[in-house]
Amino acid sequence: MGGGWMQGERNSVDDTRPALRETARPPGTDRRGPVVAALMLSMALAALDSTIVSTAVPQIVGDLGGFSVFSWLFSGYLLAVTVTLPVYGKLSDTFGRKPVLVVGAALFLAGSLLCATAWNMAALIAFRIVQGLGGGALQGTVQTLAADLYPLKERPRIQARLSTVWAVAAVAGPGIGGVLAAYADWRWIFLVNLPIGAVALWLIVRYLHEPERKPSGTRPRVDWAGALAVFACGGVLITALVQGGVAWPWLSTPSIALSGTGLALAALVVLVERRAAEPIIPGWVWRRRTIAAVNLALGALGLLMVAPSVFLPTYAQSVLGLAPVAAGFVLSVWTLSWPVSAALSQHVYRRIGFRNTALLGIGAAALILLAFPFLPYPGAAWQPALLMLLLGAALGLFQLPLIVGVQSTVGWAERGTTTASVLFCRQTGQTIGASVFGAIANGVLAARLGGASDLDSVTRALDAGTAPESTRRAIADAVHAVYLGAAGAAALAFLVLLVLAPRRFPVLKTQPAEDDTAR
Repeated sequence: MGGGWMQGERNSVDDTRPALRETARPPGTDRRGPVVAALMLSMALAALDSTIVSTAVPQIVGDLGGFSVFSWLFSGYLLAVTVTLPVYGKLSDTFGRKPVLVVGAALFLAGSLLCATAWNMAALIAFRIVQGLGGGALQGTVQTLAADLYPLKERPRIQARLSTVWAVAAVAGPGIGGVLAAYADWRWIFLVNLPIGAVALWLIVRYLHEPERKPSGTRPRVDWAGALAVFACGGVLITALVQGGVAWPWLSTPSIALSGTGLALAALVVLVERRAAEPIIPGWVWRRRTIAAVNLALGALGLLMVAPSVFLPTYAQSVLGLAPVAAGFVLSVWTLSWPVSAALSQHVYRRIGFRNTALLGIGAAALILLAFPFLPYPGAAWQPALLMLLLGAALGLFQLPLIVGVQSTVGWAERGTTTASVLFCRQTGQTIGASVFGAIANGVLAARLGGASDLDSVTRALDAGTAPESTRRAIADAVHAVYLGAAGAAALAFLVLLVLAPRRFPVLKTQPAEDDTAR
């Protein structure tokens, strides 16, 4: 293992309790506050950007046009974030976290400024991709630094704070975006990033000090060929998933061509990475049971998260007859229980271990998702809201122990790559889930309504008051099918952890840091 904040040897007993007793508090603990504030502000930038734009789409389209391609405002950003995560993870292990975080924040702010000056939809989409290139560095490096700054015993505290940032962003983002679009101008949605990002960037430059790494005698080598191959492969495959069944049919020529090209590039990635001295995606990420199991389990988490986050608002408005604000509240309640459960999960995994705690959480999530199709029709709003509250609590108990656990099995020199691989798998799972569950929902609608129907056209007909009651029932059936699929994804995560993950994670015995990380 390489040097850095945390070094050590593998604990012979893969239990958190012995490791916690031997973990020393790093020097400079009382000076970590400004760095933590910078991390939370950086995370807020990435989290808000995922939600604040959605409510301003009508104003953006009205000003710039481009209604047929506006979905790429979100897809382009997601694409850039996802495919750059492995690259930034490896770079942070090679050159340190600070330079990667500074470059990422600068890119994100430059993209935000460019978005505010966009003159048409094509320019705005291009600048959103620039934002995403910075967002990938923010997401991965912030999570890695959180593990660097805190020993295992204190790690849940910082992770719970970061979860709270996402929760607040999920609730506040749409409202802020709506207010700015209605009473100011949609361009302010991007301009508000500048002061927040400037403060975060200043705190990082001023207070984050990485210890000097001992020279190894060899110049660090960057696998730029591998980075380019990963970027191209991820871009093509995610484009195929995002656009398949939307811009063109799944079995159409563009879909088949993109999928075939993506698979060919995936083979190229394997070939390039096997020959690279310092690969962007090293083979040990998948050869180590713990990391491979967590990657697959969190990929399944990304898959199942699509069901509530994408389809529940439609269900709440079309089936329950709620206004958009009330429908958003039904969804947002899981962001209240998730960080609370995550913060309390440490009391569970200290007793029963990381894997068993995650199994408890994902098992409960599977049962909650299975309960959704049994809700009465049309039902009351409190019923799905209660399920979402319970689901957030279950997923908080599932995700955080896995992230803390897998970060604790590697040293400083591998933590960035490990964290990035986990986040990459979760993001990829969400992309796959959006495509798969969209196809499931549209298939159920077509079967129930006897024709080539899709969820978007059916919900528009309901909004216009031109659809019969049978259409509402068809939407309910479609969303129920999606939730059953999400329950299947939860069961898959449970099975992966049960079969692949070791009963006790091989936690490293961490030593005091070589130098202050925050001054």
